[in-house]
Amino acid sequence: MERDLFNGLLTWKKSKYRKPLILQGARQVGKTWLMKEFGKRNFKNVIYLNFEKEIQLSDLFELNFDTKRIINFIQIYSNTEINENTLLIFDEIQESKGGLTALKYFAEEMPKLFIICAGSLMGIALKQKTSFPVGKVDFLNLYPLNFNEFLNATGHSNLTKLIQNTDWEAISFFKDRFTHLLKEYYFVGGMPEAVNYFVQENDLNGVRTIQENILNSYEQDFSKHAPNEVVPKIRMIWNSIVSQLAKENKKFVYGLLKDSARAKDYEFALAWLEDYGLIRKIHHVSKANFPLQAYQDLKSFKLYILDVGLLGAMANLNPKIILEKEGLFQEFKGALTEQFVSQQLINKNRKQLFYWTAEKSTAELDFIFEKDNIIIPLEVKASENLQAKSMKVFAQKNSTIHCYRTSLSNFRAESWMTNLPLFAISTLNEVRSEM
Repeated sequence: MERDLFNGLLTWKKSKYRKPLILQGARQVGKTWLMKEFGKRNFKNVIYLNFEKEIQLSDLFELNFDTKRIINFIQIYSNTEINENTLLIFDEIQESKGGLTALKYFAEEMPKLFIICAGSLMGIALKQKTSFPVGKVDFLNLYPLNFNEFLNATGHSNLTKLIQNTDWEAISFFKDRFTHLLKEYYFVGGMPEAVNYFVQENDLNGVRTIQENILNSYEQDFSKHAPNEVVPKIRMIWNSIVSQLAKENKKFVYGLLKDSARAKDYEFALAWLEDYGLIRKIHHVSKANFPLQAYQDLKSFKLYILDVGLLGAMANLNPKIILEKEGLFQEFKGALTEQFVSQQLINKNRKQLFYWTAEKSTAELDFIFEKDNIIIPLEVKASENLQAKSMKVFAQKNSTIHCYRTSLSNFRAESWMTNLPLFAISTLNEVRSEM
């Protein structure tokens, strides 16, 4: 399947300022496949080393950081010459003692080498390594497939082109087809194994089994990699996400974990889940001013997970709901739709999303973020109900800021607000630049 990040990898390869690349992402989002496929398409030789599976390599960097020694060893081990047409892949590099530190010396002494690294627990490893090579590596993030990638994978690249070209007339004509595919994406999600199985078998029950296996592997990692005393708190947070998002006000409430739960007792567990790549915190902001981060309330936030399909699996959504007219969009009081939108926005490398509420919580916008020195407020509607009370309150308070709404309705541009179809939320950048 095609991934949008191929373009990012090509840009990295062509850059004269290239450094060793760290590919970040949660377990099972497709990092290993992407690195190997990129190498296969763009290099004569690919050397793949997995420091978790090939235990004998775990001390490769421990003796010293003599880059010539290391490269010579790898050439002998792999029986492959390393030159300007070779891609070195270090997978699960966090399992190799000194592996991350060694990247600094490769950057300084062998800048022409092509090195890509990844690891399922990379976010956690980066926080723990005190000798991390700051300024000596590049970063890219891989997420589950976004909706456009899902369309391509399921054989609907012609529909993807309509979205990319913002052909609103044609998009409106094929609205029912887009809506059905969006419902499939809500259920299947973007985990590569689930998408691939769906493409091959068209079996939602089998997809659910794969999702449950992925969730089980995550829970096993809690016990395997997190400090023992924190594991129960990690599980409590993880298992509460469905109920947290089912509330009308989706703000995370510690009291749902257990009576008298306090924030300071769960900070490390939350941070661990974030570093692992499973959750994303969306903080509240009180004002729509630059920079938004200056107005965030660190105590008030919502939690979303990495994939809408996994969220549905955690909630045991019945596959039959796909056949209902609009039922899937209403589940959890629209939480699936908010999860979908947050996922698509984060996939576009918007590192900071927030949500906005008016004073005394009389109105709330689901997302607000900065892009190209512009503040973009976004209201999410799970159906075609276009009442926009909260957005109107925001517009009255911030008359110079153009507002956006995403819903199942067709594209519509007004002087103060633009409505984007949910399945075309990826066009937000293009629409903004056209105004």
